[in-house]
Amino acid sequence: MAIKIFQTLVNRIKDILKCDVGITDYYGMVIASTKTEELENINEDAMDFINSNKTYLENEDIAYMKIEDRSSTAYVAYIQGEAQQRKTALKLIGLSFENAKLYYEEKYDKNSFIKNILLGNILPGDISIRAKELRVKDDVRRITYLIRTEKSKDIYAYNIIQSLYPGDSKDFVVLLDDQNTVLVKELREKESKDDIYRKARIIIDTLNTELMVKASVGIGTESERLRDISRSFKDAQTALTIGGIFENEKTIIDYNHLGIGRLIYQLPTTLCKLFLNEVFVDGAYELLDPETMVTIQKFFENSLNVSETSRQLFVHRNTLVYRLDKILKLTGKDLRNFDDAIHFKVAMMVKRYLDEAQK
Repeated sequence: MAIKIFQTLVNRIKDILKCDVGITDYYGMVIASTKTEELENINEDAMDFINSNKTYLENEDIAYMKIEDRSSTAYVAYIQGEAQQRKTALKLIGLSFENAKLYYEEKYDKNSFIKNILLGNILPGDISIRAKELRVKDDVRRITYLIRTEKSKDIYAYNIIQSLYPGDSKDFVVLLDDQNTVLVKELREKESKDDIYRKARIIIDTLNTELMVKASVGIGTESERLRDISRSFKDAQTALTIGGIFENEKTIIDYNHLGIGRLIYQLPTTLCKLFLNEVFVDGAYELLDPETMVTIQKFFENSLNVSETSRQLFVHRNTLVYRLDKILKLTGKDLRNFDDAIHFKVAMMVKRYLDEAQK
């Protein structure tokens, strides 16, 4: 935060309390004080206080209080002299500081600006004005990545992603919560879809290596203007949602390649139930055991190729044929027939969607 705002804050507090006030950073350096000779000097007593487990300390001459930022000590405020109710006064100083910091971040911090666009907390007409003030390019191609990790209290994917794309570059890394981080990436002129996908793969691999956590990445649509990154972010959210239902084995889901899952997700559940009852008469789907389901999945993965499926399942060709005949007997669908296979595949996806919708 700008030193000018710190200094204005302590000067106004001195006018009220009629005593000297100062603020140090986490390393004990005085960054604002009503005594100008203290500025940019190390306050040894403040350093000792920071290293202690106390949150408040006072003696006859001075009182110290820690100011936290994101659950850790970031600054120390102090009052010199014999002011009345110094502890209460320091609490009010801490509150004033937090409000000033929030105001500064909202007005001058680029990441806060990008976060407000993503969440729709800024009017579209104000975006271009604020972009000029912050010197953020408006009309450039960008893509939004939504990175979702396992819930953890101790580690953040944000730190790793920020190290991959430092804040002084043209890209923005925004922390939403302890599971979701957004990367707004500026695209080069000739950057292809393969390049976009490759960056998502780098993020996944780095998180797996550095943090050893499971992660998935939703890729939004390209945006030409800053105001469009909100839509790109929503598309990335949709990609993760739909991918989690229909392709939960995938770690990277691109909104532009959601396939038939996109159509099913937009259908009303009543229509889905009618279709499911049409394909699987009398609850035939529930009669299929886990081994049969694995066989069906492999058969679809191998484009209805009996020989290749039997090889991957390590079973004789005749065994696979027997299983397919069993499926025909239970469901009335011959998966070797293209039309039946299509109906069956779509019905499986619809069933998964309905199960997810009921959770």
